[in-house]
Amino acid sequence: MSSAKLNTAIKMLESLPDNVQERVVDHLRDYIEDLRDEMNWDQTFDKTRKQLTRLAKESKKEIKAGRSKLLNVKQL
Repeated sequence: MSSAKLNTAIKMLESLPDNVQERVVDHLRDYIEDLRDEMNWDQTFDKTRKQLTRLAKESKKEIKAGRSKLLNVKQL
């Protein structure tokens, strides 16, 4: 983001009463944490995509060959 856009956002925030500024900052902090978590998930998923694809193909082959059975969730 450009400095100009960030400065505009800061000026907008500064124009609010202090208690509202605190609420906005709390929301931004939560939002940024969520974004970081999502980015970490995306990176992790990208690193394991080939393995997951291989495992899915193996599973399909086992199902087609009759070497698998349905999972009974009640038995877990």
